[in-house]
Amino acid sequence: MSHRLDFERDGYLILEGFYPAAQINVTLHAIGQKLAERPREIIVDLLESNRRTSLADLDRAAPLPRMKVNDLFLEMRTVRELALNERLSPILEGLLGQAPLLCNSLYFEQGSAQPKHIDSLYMTPVTPGHLIAIWVAMEDVHEDAGPLEHFPGSHRIEPMKFSNGSYHAINDEMAQWNAYIEQEIGRLQLRKETFLARKGDVFIWHSNYLHGGGQIRDRQRTRKSLVFHYFSLRDGQTMKCPKEAAGGGFWLRRQHQPIPIPVPVNPRPGVFSESTYLARYPDVAAAVASGQFSSGLEHYELFGSSEGRSGS
Repeated sequence: MSHRLDFERDGYLILEGFYPAAQINVTLHAIGQKLAERPREIIVDLLESNRRTSLADLDRAAPLPRMKVNDLFLEMRTVRELALNERLSPILEGLLGQAPLLCNSLYFEQGSAQPKHIDSLYMTPVTPGHLIAIWVAMEDVHEDAGPLEHFPGSHRIEPMKFSNGSYHAINDEMAQWNAYIEQEIGRLQLRKETFLARKGDVFIWHSNYLHGGGQIRDRQRTRKSLVFHYFSLRDGQTMKCPKEAAGGGFWLRRQHQPIPIPVPVNPRPGVFSESTYLARYPDVAAAVASGQFSSGLEHYELFGSSEGRSGS
């Protein structure tokens, strides 16, 4: 009960030393082997260029770039065991009010330097609050390595609705969202905190909790970490993928995230509307949120048009 009360008050929980060093070391070794193998199915986001590609297409002669490695949980039991286990899953279920459904994982060797944001902008749950995330420190974090930054109490900010009436981000309106968030930070007198984690610590946050990556002052330093996102099992029923039971929860056995196919700017002027398409078809919105498709347009191009769905 205390976990839930603390979470509702602050928007986050810290579980210090939750995972033993031995378990972290086994997982890091397995991840290192996977990165060395360079399998084509592992998709990465290059953080300097904001480009998505396959691990197999990176230059083997060069050091691995600063990147986000997507969805190792789909391939690696050791990663899933950090995300779902008999110690963690009951805590997540108590906070969600439902069994947790693991829907993605992100691995970082270095800091993300990501601007402050809330996860529900991009992984918008069908039911408000039915998304939760955790960050697992895979090593001690140095203050110069771009540590996690966060704003206690920020989950109480009323989410901004976008022009289509949803809470899912519309790129052209993010400047408005950022201005609104800055205004609310000032109004509520929220203060940014930095989490200098120790190896094995777990940081759990609400889907509307403001967080980001701090400035990387020493680019030679690593900040190895794993991030997991979970929908409630009830919300996950909208996703047309098998759900596998594991460790007191479930994980979504889905396809790896696709590499976007370049499309012309405004490919269908006056015809296709991304925001309208996602609002009209919640199953597609859920599939985009879970990473099955990079956008509503991609779904429309591959399936929606032939299914008779309207893109305007």
